[in-house]
Amino acid sequence: MMNKEQVLGFLKKNTMVIVLIIVVAFFSWRTGGAILLPMNVSNLISQNAYVFILATGMLLCILTGGNIDLSVGSVVCFVGAIGALLMVNVGAPVWLTILIMILIGTAIGAFQGFWIAFVRIPPFIVTLAGMLAFRGLSNVALNGLTVSIKDQTTFVNLFGGGADCYIPDFFGNGSLNLTCLFGGILAASVLVLLQILSRIKKKQNGYDLESVWTFGIKLAVLAAVIVLFAYKLSQHKGIPTVLIWVLVVVIIYGYITSNTTVGRYFYAVGGNEKATKLSGIDTNRVYFLAYTNMGFLAALAGMVTIARLTSAQPTYGQNYEMDAIGSCFIGGASAYGGIGTVPGVIVGAVLMGVINLGMSLMGVDANMQKVVKGVVLLAAVIFDVVSKRGGKMIVKN
Repeated sequence: MMNKEQVLGFLKKNTMVIVLIIVVAFFSWRTGGAILLPMNVSNLISQNAYVFILATGMLLCILTGGNIDLSVGSVVCFVGAIGALLMVNVGAPVWLTILIMILIGTAIGAFQGFWIAFVRIPPFIVTLAGMLAFRGLSNVALNGLTVSIKDQTTFVNLFGGGADCYIPDFFGNGSLNLTCLFGGILAASVLVLLQILSRIKKKQNGYDLESVWTFGIKLAVLAAVIVLFAYKLSQHKGIPTVLIWVLVVVIIYGYITSNTTVGRYFYAVGGNEKATKLSGIDTNRVYFLAYTNMGFLAALAGMVTIARLTSAQPTYGQNYEMDAIGSCFIGGASAYGGIGTVPGVIVGAVLMGVINLGMSLMGVDANMQKVVKGVVLLAAVIFDVVSKRGGKMIVKN
């Protein structure tokens, strides 16, 4: 059994997961279970896919010292606008359009990363300038008009925007999508196996480990959530195409941040940049990589956005940067940098999505929804800052 210290440590480490469970239970009660309907669970993924993608990239920027990228919403809009114009007005092939969109997004990230990393202009200033500039360029490119891409079915379905943008059921066409259900069971099984192997490796290397009971309970709950999630999706239309993109991003960046040398550099720079530089690591390169990567993921989010909305508009991407930043801080990323994980960011993004969906189902005014999201974000950052001071709320001079 766990003692008091272990219980407190467990609660502190899993605060946002516990909050997420409470929030889901609350909205399930207030909406009469509507938020857990298969269609709404599927919508939660489709409507918030851009948040998962952008928040993963934003985490790397925040890890370098609490830095953020305010331009991502405008970059999403600009890249989406260029992609739509290429397909509709120029008649460019889908594969070429995708390549150009990726190159443009990455180039924008590299351009901003250059000024931040090598000239050392504050990220806030550079990305604020980018937010204004690329929003204006989006209007110029689209001439203030909407460009429809409904006829670009290959692109729309590939990035999860059409009515048929679901992975087909290879095992039957009954009331349950068996491909989705089997996929969930397989994912849960693989996760359990990987976690057990990781624990064995850590034990061999002499790391301090949580108790077997705690480890077992966490693993069982996580596996059950994955299978339940897959079951809910299987009752609707199965696996949304956009979920594949989200999973690819989460798995790749989760691995990079936790199992590679480059990933550790982001944490090192955020923890102590001077010490990191003295150890021989090129900190300028780390900053440059963080913002170049942010541009790349903004391009992917731009594809997902115009595919879901089947059009490009000058107003797309507004407040996307706030959703991404909020998801990171709510998910446990430190406002000072050096602390944060991809799984934590995903929990934060899901929490934001559940709040949005739950309040919409309850008919809460859109302005009040912003108020609630602002309060949740402030509370998460206060918790992070105060906990690092050992629970002291007020700092004495």
